[in-house]
Amino acid sequence: MNLLEVKNLKKSFGDLQVLKDISMTVGEGEVVSILGPSGSGKSTFLRCISMLETIDGGEMSYCGSKAVKEENGKPVYVSKQELKEIKHSFGLVFQNFNLFPHYTVLRNITEAPIHVLKRSSAEVMAEAKVLLQKMGLADKGDYYPYQLSGGQQQRVAIARALAMKPRILFFDEPTSALDPELTAEILKVLKDLAQEKMTMLIVTHEIDFARSVSSHVVFMDGGLIVEEGKPEDVIDNPSNERTRTFLRKLEQ
Repeated sequence: MNLLEVKNLKKSFGDLQVLKDISMTVGEGEVVSILGPSGSGKSTFLRCISMLETIDGGEMSYCGSKAVKEENGKPVYVSKQELKEIKHSFGLVFQNFNLFPHYTVLRNITEAPIHVLKRSSAEVMAEAKVLLQKMGLADKGDYYPYQLSGGQQQRVAIARALAMKPRILFFDEPTSALDPELTAEILKVLKDLAQEKMTMLIVTHEIDFARSVSSHVVFMDGGLIVEEGKPEDVIDNPSNERTRTFLRKLEQ
């Protein structure tokens, strides 16, 4: 089953067309990595599919439910109530963590499942502690974000996203704010999630990671998908000159 289907997505800011015509599907259990130079539209794409931006054209479906359909050439979003339900199917992890600074680690993780999903606080607390253990942060529940390293904050952010039990997780450059040692910590967490068959869509510059973990790699440039396919094809044997140039620059 496809957990995400995007057809002919378009997005402009003023006269600047950032996404020109993007179509993509992500199947259950897949890990899709999106590569591309700065300004290629990767983060805007992620903001559109996580509904932080409204789209100017195209259609989007999540877990078989239509969120945006095109009518008379214009995108029409479903009702607020339907969107609310659909938003529970995905989670988003930002590059700069976005934790609540005045909440403890445990409260950061439990706040939404208790107040948004209206779940039992005892149950949510128990699950949060299991998630913290899984992230190697079992002893950090009472800490505040400022007391943690960047890598630890990012692991809390991943635990917070997982606490909502999403069907699919979106990551926007999850390691770009971290130094190499902390980057390795986060990539290990993502590899573990991939092994557990968590469906993920990851915008990343980490080529070795994308090669080893992805079931599908997408190369974006200039608001378009230039090339996509298996990692061994797109990364190791790209057919498009723009992809080759980008990968050569990264290797320098």
